[in-house]
Amino acid sequence: MAATAELYQELVGRLKETSLLGSCVNVLGWDEQTYLPTQGAEHRSNQLGLLAGMIHDRATHPRVGELLGELGQRSDLGEPDSAPVVNVREARRYYDRATKLPKSLVEELSRVTSLGQQAWVKARKASDFAQFRPWLEKIVELKRQEARCIGFDGGVPYDALLDEYEPGMKVGDVQAVFTPLREALVKMVAAIAGASKKPDVMILHRRFPVEAQRVFATDVAKRIGFDFEAGRLDVTAHPFCNGIGPGDCRLTTRYNENHFPEAFFGVLHEAGHGMYEQGLDRGAYGTPMGDSVSLGIHESQSRMWENFVGRSRPFWSHFYPQAQAHFPDALGTVSLCDFYGAINDVRPSFIRVEADEVTYNLHIMLRFELEQPLISGDLNPADVPTVWTETFTRYFGIVPPDDRRGCLQDVHWSGGMLGYFPTYALGNMYAAQLYNAADRDLGGLEGQFAKGEFQPLKEWLNKHIHHKGKQYRPQRLVEMVTGEKLSPQPLIDHLWRKFGPLYGVGRE
Repeated sequence: MAATAELYQELVGRLKETSLLGSCVNVLGWDEQTYLPTQGAEHRSNQLGLLAGMIHDRATHPRVGELLGELGQRSDLGEPDSAPVVNVREARRYYDRATKLPKSLVEELSRVTSLGQQAWVKARKASDFAQFRPWLEKIVELKRQEARCIGFDGGVPYDALLDEYEPGMKVGDVQAVFTPLREALVKMVAAIAGASKKPDVMILHRRFPVEAQRVFATDVAKRIGFDFEAGRLDVTAHPFCNGIGPGDCRLTTRYNENHFPEAFFGVLHEAGHGMYEQGLDRGAYGTPMGDSVSLGIHESQSRMWENFVGRSRPFWSHFYPQAQAHFPDALGTVSLCDFYGAINDVRPSFIRVEADEVTYNLHIMLRFELEQPLISGDLNPADVPTVWTETFTRYFGIVPPDDRRGCLQDVHWSGGMLGYFPTYALGNMYAAQLYNAADRDLGGLEGQFAKGEFQPLKEWLNKHIHHKGKQYRPQRLVEMVTGEKLSPQPLIDHLWRKFGPLYGVGRE
């Protein structure tokens, strides 16, 4: 009988080889959304389809199943939550999921979503859902097949897709925290809408030269802890972060010369994701212990740096003189108080990635409300624009003027990422709880931010979140770090503490 250590090393070797192939897919995906010539889309889809099949073959190889079966019975593998036990546990979870999917489905999903993303770019630019409709129909049908293959243990089909991004969470769990959050946000939005205090947001729509934006945003991302020796920043239609592997993390943004927040806070957001990727244990690369635990936790990092840090008064008391130096014509005569109010303006808006902290989660709830019937078959993809407009109007009280600012604004569906959106709002809730814990442990974060000290928070996150890999499931991780179960209350409290004074309103 082979020794446990020998079997474990064989498993780790196979996992790392599969991860290396996955990193090749990530490079091609990044290139597709940044520099790929338009006419190369079909060839790229074939490349990605081939690699997806190869990865699936490796991930579902019978020998992997044999290794997992034997290691799962070995009592000398390690203590509970040790790296070997975690790696076997999480590899088993991935293997069981992957073996339920036919290789043909995996390849077809990769091929169709690659072409679908190119179609989405063109449709969004033309603000014409009809151009994207055939691709959405194909993608939704493939995701329905995926949900059926995986199964959902008596729940709903959407559970199978959600579990890929937030392990262990089901629709009912999401609804349990979304419902009280929605009720609180509706009251808050109404109170702010009736407030007499209103910031002058037009100061953010002056001319902010693109090159100055790039230099300033890059400098600030570097100052808060993103390592540009192990990463880079490029331009794309929809901002994203791609952690390709140790020492290679790609950020993207999009610039608007007449709207400062779009690129700046987008860069902070993606840098938050990037610092998580850069904070993972390099020595564990290719195994679950060297991978992020969930997209909700990943989003907690980006939203924390974008909003809890980047939109805070102490952050700008440090960086605002530099902003004025980069944009003297736009900000030279604008006070810090007026600028702080403008970047924290709260009002219903069409674009999710540009939404304020208060209304942002309503954008997520809208998408969650549409995705479930899309997967169950109760909503036809052809009806998405109509239902989107009706739901958006009910949530926000304003009517999307076109498809580009409506159902075509996000890249996710074109990439087959149904089940992804709820993790954004979960991330905001996780962020509030983690920020409170860090503030408590570090003795007051705002004083550090005002002095330009961001390393303590970054190192705290490295220790308590990033270096943990997949050691614990997301909700258990947060409870262990903060002492609290997942709850919307810390986020609600944060929003009232911040926006109540800004708008001169209070809770009922």
